[in-house]
Amino acid sequence: MRGAWILLAPALLAGSVLFVGSQVAAQKLPEGNACIDCHQGIGDPRVTPPAEKFPQDIHLSKGILCQDCHGGDPKSFDPQGSMNPAKGFIGKPKHQAIPQLCGKCHSNASYMKKFNPTIRVDQVQEYFTSVHGKKLREGDQKVATCISCHDVHKIRAIKDQQAWTYPVKVVDTCGRCHGDAKYMQGYKIATDVVEKYKTSIHYESLTKKGDLSAPTCNVCHGNHGATPPGVDSVANVCGTCHSLTADLFNKSPHKKAFAAIGLAPCVTCHSNHDVMKTTDTMVGTDEKAVCVNCHDPKSPGYQKAAAIRASLDELRGAVQRAGAILDRAEHAGMEVSQAKFELRGASDSLLKTRATVHLIDPAAIKTLTDEGIQIANKMHAKGVKVMEDLTFRHRGLWISVGIILVAIVGLVLKIREIDRRQA
Repeated sequence: MRGAWILLAPALLAGSVLFVGSQVAAQKLPEGNACIDCHQGIGDPRVTPPAEKFPQDIHLSKGILCQDCHGGDPKSFDPQGSMNPAKGFIGKPKHQAIPQLCGKCHSNASYMKKFNPTIRVDQVQEYFTSVHGKKLREGDQKVATCISCHDVHKIRAIKDQQAWTYPVKVVDTCGRCHGDAKYMQGYKIATDVVEKYKTSIHYESLTKKGDLSAPTCNVCHGNHGATPPGVDSVANVCGTCHSLTADLFNKSPHKKAFAAIGLAPCVTCHSNHDVMKTTDTMVGTDEKAVCVNCHDPKSPGYQKAAAIRASLDELRGAVQRAGAILDRAEHAGMEVSQAKFELRGASDSLLKTRATVHLIDPAAIKTLTDEGIQIANKMHAKGVKVMEDLTFRHRGLWISVGIILVAIVGLVLKIREIDRRQA
């Protein structure tokens, strides 16, 4: 009997977790609230959905109900009383009024501290610095407001995986407007940005590798203060994550050159929304290299690009050769763990070199690659020595086997000779 309980315990635990999860996801609505009771009971698709969605809203879990946003008297089941403007009833708020309506609580520091002492209360102020906020004040009825991104009546905590603002879902949230060519008609901005972003290494890291720190729309553009980064601020945006490469770029000749001709750093070579995984082929003078987009064959920049690519290729080749022979030795059963560990030094040099490409300094890059090549060649030599030892052992083994076979043959012949004599 005890064994049966032990077997059932995991299932019971899983069931209890699912039950608790479902309780959190769908909370119990309060009884005696005229707003909820009426909207649930009417059965009109125009007014029933808010009551149906509200059990999953984070506001309900904090005790914030219909009247806190829409006003009115939730105790009166008489429409004249429950929806009395004298009692603050506003009904469905106008589009322009939504930020201030949400800000009534979310901009009140003393009130919000009841729920979270560290929560921000400047979102509305920041919103009106954004393109969305500015256009809203101009009377634009289509621009995003709070509910465009956070949903309405089914608002979830930002850490909730079902929230529209959860990192994995942000691109689709922004894409509801910015990916809709018909809706965005008249704004004169690209509507293929969502499609492009979903081909990027950033989106791959976010969705396939589960890296929630990978940039999505709001990481680069801001959230409440969303605005497109200007030419002079792109490097700072990218540099919040890629700080080393940003520092190197700022020390490079490209810094002044790009500024002089109005080219945006980073995106000129890497693009913006459809950022691909970088490869060594991006550097150099062949047709896949981005360098040739600006530098003609007679320019100093072209020669620098060729030199940098040559150094990269030499180091990468040395690392690959050393790795290949050490892998062969390992598969043959030889002990090469220390050599493979030391080879990481050469791989690290290759990584540093790839970052240092942004400095556009062939001499500095050559110094790094020479260090890596020296390590790689040393490890390659160790691999060669190990394989020579393996060959020597194999030869010794075959010689030993040969001697043993000769001895066996001699012994067999001797036994036969003895047998003949005795016969």
